[in-house]
Amino acid sequence: MLILRIGRLCGAEYEWAQHVSFAERAGLSAEEIRGIAAGASAAIWSNAYDRALLRAADQLHRDTMLDDATWATLAQRYTTQQLMDVVFTVGQYRLISAALNTLCVQLDTYLQPYAA
Repeated sequence: MLILRIGRLCGAEYEWAQHVSFAERAGLSAEEIRGIAAGASAAIWSNAYDRALLRAADQLHRDTMLDDATWATLAQRYTTQQLMDVVFTVGQYRLISAALNTLCVQLDTYLQPYAA
């Protein structure tokens, strides 16, 4: 969820396309994957922790930090190490998205572009 969300926020089509298949193999439905692109307010997200993960990606992208409410929600479910993984995962894939975009990496022939 985090990698897809930050890839989408960065407009990194290659990042998005590469990770859709991983999301599908992890059990996410096509509707959930579309919901990741739409963000935390999408109707599909009834789980507070899923919404908080998506908000975390948004906040790290926009503000480079999590607000207290998002951190507190995630801390109810995840350990401090896992919370650190959230920050590092979003940060790392934001960097990768920037590189992919800057280097104009094109989709491999087997990848599908994002379709709304």
